[in-house]
Amino acid sequence: MPRFSIIVPSQGVAGRLSLALDSVLAQSFGDFELIPVCDAPDAPAADVAAGYAERDSRVTPVHSPPSAGPSGARNTGMRAANGVYLLFLDGDDVLVPGALAALADRLDATGDVDVLYFEHERTPWWEGEPTNPAAPLLAKAPAGAFAPERAPEVTGVQLPAWSAAYRRAFVTDHGLAFPDGHFTDVGFGGLVTIAAERMAVLRGVVVRHLVRRQGSRLNQPGAHHFELLDQTDLVLTRATEQGLSGARSEQLFEQLFATVLKTAAHPRRLPARKRAFFRRAGKLYRRHRPTGFRRPGGRLGVQHRLLAAGAYTAFRALRGANQCATRAAQLVPRPRMLRTSLLYRRQLRRPLDPDLAVYCAYWGRGYTCNPAAIHAKARELAPHIRSVFLVEPDQAHAMPKDIDHAVIGSRRYWEVLARAKYLVNNANFAEGVVKREGSVHVQTQHGTPLKKMGVDQSTYPVVAAATGSFAKLLGRVDRWDYNLSSNRHSTQMWERAFPGSYESLEYGYPRNDVYCTATADDVARVRRELGVPEGRTAVLYAPTHRDHHTGFEAGLDLEAFCEEAGEDVVVLLRAHYFYDRGRGNSSGRIIDVTSHRSSEDVCLAADALVTDYSSIMFDYANLDRPIVVYADDWEVYQETRGVYFDLLEAPPGPVARTPQELAGVFRDGSYAGPQSRALRAAFRARFCQFDDGRAAERVVRRVLLGEPPEAIPPVLPLAERVPAPAAATLVRS
Repeated sequence: MPRFSIIVPSQGVAGRLSLALDSVLAQSFGDFELIPVCDAPDAPAADVAAGYAERDSRVTPVHSPPSAGPSGARNTGMRAANGVYLLFLDGDDVLVPGALAALADRLDATGDVDVLYFEHERTPWWEGEPTNPAAPLLAKAPAGAFAPERAPEVTGVQLPAWSAAYRRAFVTDHGLAFPDGHFTDVGFGGLVTIAAERMAVLRGVVVRHLVRRQGSRLNQPGAHHFELLDQTDLVLTRATEQGLSGARSEQLFEQLFATVLKTAAHPRRLPARKRAFFRRAGKLYRRHRPTGFRRPGGRLGVQHRLLAAGAYTAFRALRGANQCATRAAQLVPRPRMLRTSLLYRRQLRRPLDPDLAVYCAYWGRGYTCNPAAIHAKARELAPHIRSVFLVEPDQAHAMPKDIDHAVIGSRRYWEVLARAKYLVNNANFAEGVVKREGSVHVQTQHGTPLKKMGVDQSTYPVVAAATGSFAKLLGRVDRWDYNLSSNRHSTQMWERAFPGSYESLEYGYPRNDVYCTATADDVARVRRELGVPEGRTAVLYAPTHRDHHTGFEAGLDLEAFCEEAGEDVVVLLRAHYFYDRGRGNSSGRIIDVTSHRSSEDVCLAADALVTDYSSIMFDYANLDRPIVVYADDWEVYQETRGVYFDLLEAPPGPVARTPQELAGVFRDGSYAGPQSRALRAAFRARFCQFDDGRAAERVVRRVLLGEPPEAIPPVLPLAERVPAPAAATLVRS
């Protein structure tokens, strides 16, 4: 009996089905059966599935007619399943690497639970940042296995079916199946919640869901939205029959009607029969409202009261007033999509707080990069400055305990943005943030530009399409007072890519200070934390993002590289930060360090770097350790992304164009030979000009303490710097 049965309905996704199946078959944990559910034996998806079945005995296609819909396909897959746990995966979604191993480990730790909920990532089809909508809900759950009464807010009605693993015996014993029609996930999730006696959560991304360009079918207009009421009635009727406890019943009721009210208040979803939908929803509300239920506060609470009273005219007027307010607010400058715009504008009328600084890195991805390094130095040199770090909701739990932070989009977030004198970011603040007179905006950047940036991207169609409005980009640049640079090349390229009136600070990158201040003990500690075996040569492999790719692709068979490069080689894999969510699983001689917060720590741990065109090479060069460029698609990258200089003409070390060449330079030792050192010396002279270990101090003294330029500590010459020692050097000595 396999551990997992993975059921993949494939209706309408034949073109992407192979990505879903590949993501399963590539898992390091292999105890599973894979069940693609196809429309018919002669359907396009069936041909794809049949090919996989011929190559792998774990693949067992089954068939469900299109008329049965998604619910019928999943139920067909469940009937064919033999695994201990059931997993569902839509045909255009993928399992993240290491997902099944993480699930197996979690189940080993919790024991046999009825349902294991986990996080998922919603990835825009074209542009935008991925989101993790399940993280805030699951963060409230107890640490181990728990009875539903201990966390009644954790229900399946807010999560898609592919965001949980279900014990098959539990599903079978309770006769659970996906209800017919639309919103089947709501019905199934509610029924599972009612029946479950033992739950657990995995706080990690397992499924990467592609958000389709046309959006979810459930958000399209039509009469199918009435089926949401059918599912709501089904779940709440079952809850009453089962005698669900008060707290659980109230949470289920509130979450279901939050979805109902969202539909009722969305005019485009119900082009006709809006009053009929509202009338029926009101009847269900009154019939199923738990005794003692307390309505939520705010606008949602008003909607609850109107629905309970059947007051459709008032509900429509409330909805219309909200829409008019939205349209009117769009006529004045304000933060986009900001429900607290009135609060923000009120705060803007208050004086600036001269002792308040806000920091943000990578659009709220956590405490990292140049903003974190400046923040740390400010606590030392300017303790009178109160600092607040801005983070996305799913990153708040990972913030260091002693770092004051505000969640992006929250009330406090807009309060501190309006009042802070100092605003430090390595990307850009939200579109509607106002540059106040007297405020100081510091753009720290987050790399040395090899690829085209800013307005220089406009002639490259793929990149330009993803960048959006260049006029808005320049509007954000106009907020900058200072822009950091780590070398003269960057200064020139930033001024070209981001034309503005800011002052360039050629102070170096604060995040790179550690390369000159870390000790041998620090290097040894980081290697232990990352799991680098003692005495091994750790090669950091850090490929950059490809704008013409839709997801992370390693571009290299790392296991094969390890075998060919030498017995003592292990690889530290660090994908681009676009793909850092839900990663961190390792296998064999590959240690995935993508999710590790600090790229600087990873660099300290590495004895050598292999990269293609990532800007990490410029930072790593500060360590004066070997760098190898793996340029298997240089011409394609030049054509699609654009570059500022020919890297192959001035590389930081040997250049390999094939996997064989790459393994060869490690096998014969030339990666660290005399020619490699000569190339690296020239590269360091050009690109490590200002990174001497005191960049953060210079920024704090100039910006936060207001010291004049002539009082700022000068940059230490390259020849006088002592980089942090490599572990390999320590072993040889």
